[in-house]
Amino acid sequence: MNNIIEIPTKPTRKFVSEDLVIDSWQKIQPLFEDLLKREINSASELEQWMSDRSELSAVLEEDMAWRYIKMNIDTTNKELSDKFHFWIKEISPNIAPYSHKLNVKLIECKHLNDLDADKYQIYLRGVKKSIEIFREENIPLFTEMEAKQQEYGAIAAKMSIEVNGEKLTMQKAQLLLKETNRSTREEVYNKIQTRRFEDEKALDDLFNELIELRQKIAHNAGFQNYRDYMFAAMGRFDYTATDCYSFHSAIEQEIVPIITSFEKERKEKLGYVNYKAWDTKVDVEGLSALKPFEGGKQLTDLTIECFKRLKPYFGECIAIMQEMKHLDLESKDGKAPGGFMYPLYEIGVPFIYMNAVGSQRDLVTMVHEGGHAIHSFLSRNLELTEFKSTPSEIAELASMSMELLSMKHWDVFYSDENELKRAKKEQLEKALEGLPWIAAIDKFQHWIYTTKHSSEERKQKWIEIDQELGNQVINWEGQENSHAIMWQRQLHLYEVPFYYIEYGMAQLGAIAIWREFILKGEEALDNYIEALKLGYTKSISKIYETAGIKFDFSAPYVRELAEFIKIELSKID
Repeated sequence: MNNIIEIPTKPTRKFVSEDLVIDSWQKIQPLFEDLLKREINSASELEQWMSDRSELSAVLEEDMAWRYIKMNIDTTNKELSDKFHFWIKEISPNIAPYSHKLNVKLIECKHLNDLDADKYQIYLRGVKKSIEIFREENIPLFTEMEAKQQEYGAIAAKMSIEVNGEKLTMQKAQLLLKETNRSTREEVYNKIQTRRFEDEKALDDLFNELIELRQKIAHNAGFQNYRDYMFAAMGRFDYTATDCYSFHSAIEQEIVPIITSFEKERKEKLGYVNYKAWDTKVDVEGLSALKPFEGGKQLTDLTIECFKRLKPYFGECIAIMQEMKHLDLESKDGKAPGGFMYPLYEIGVPFIYMNAVGSQRDLVTMVHEGGHAIHSFLSRNLELTEFKSTPSEIAELASMSMELLSMKHWDVFYSDENELKRAKKEQLEKALEGLPWIAAIDKFQHWIYTTKHSSEERKQKWIEIDQELGNQVINWEGQENSHAIMWQRQLHLYEVPFYYIEYGMAQLGAIAIWREFILKGEEALDNYIEALKLGYTKSISKIYETAGIKFDFSAPYVRELAEFIKIELSKID
């Protein structure tokens, strides 16, 4: 460890007992009762009340976070699963009505107008919206929904295939789709799809149940559909559903033609008459898949070095997480799929979870989650927990920008200049390639929750959307059902509905930040840092402005950023 790195410690608690063990609702109910019944006689007492409530939130959220993290690391461990589901069934439902009452107490407090309006404006508008959509009858439905959402990870974690006598997780199997031998790729692809077909009905049934639950929650709260409810619940004050449709159109109009040109060039170079789903990952020059690291430790060490070169503080953040064992990076049996950074609001040092298998995609995931982590570090000293909880349009700006900013020092992963160029080219192409998939998933969700439909109609709608926004070059003949259930692999649809278009908005913002970095260097990095330090104390557009960019997804702006990426790609060639 570098001597300048100091390991953070939890702040001394002023309201919650240091030795609190949450094994029953009765242990924490008195804390909520204290907040609910406490007299508030001045603005300073109100701020103290808010501080105590914030401390309690941080303690509870961190406790729940560890349960979620540990359960995902080992989905086969019943004890870990039981601990998480205890929280979902026994703690969350009891917290919800108190949270609502405390929100009302805050908004109705006669000293509220004595507070600094600018400081609390963003927080208070969110509180008011929460009060507006709260319904007591939805509490048990949330409990049921949260438990059901976790079933997706459990189903997906059990998926594996056998290749040459070796059992492979789906993440490891995906690597074989980069094999230069086409027949090997086809065989692996078909094995993956055959395994997915085994759970097609289970995932369809689960999704139907989730849709029904979610629509009921929305109707109880007075909304026509779950889409409209979620726009309110997620605090989307800065844009509307109509803006999302504009985003879909801008991507179809400006980005899909560029991606189609990439894919046609790939097909031509590969020399295939029929370009198939198993041909999209292989290197067109016949080169082996990029291998930037071996194992989780090397991935961590190289990321620290890469980040330190960009900004010493960035590297120190990951080094602290390494020392505190706040990293679990490698794919293994029984581990739920996906990757995430989970904020831990009390200690202020987040956790990164991944399923790394040594691929270039894993490098990108690591620097992406590392961007989230740095955001968490930069906002850890904000006064209230609520200030640190940023909407995803801001959170994903931090992470997706880091994917591009860190490229400057990817030579720590690649000593070979040609491999470095390949990695950078792949990243820039994917910065655009991801946008149509994001638009497709978001457009699909809008349709799902605003249209009554059957499972079969859902398949047909997905194909229709994918024909507009998906890969225009793939020949799906013979793989029609694989095409129709592609959406099932998107975890967000099951576990975090409507959390997806933010990736697209943030990707545009990230490209703009990278453009600023190329033009202005350290000044752009400083602006990025200042924006992240704000947490969620300003509007989305103001935070983007602080970063030196625009919160904009109009067709002309999309075209402008796409042209910039094309210019940078030409420099690599």
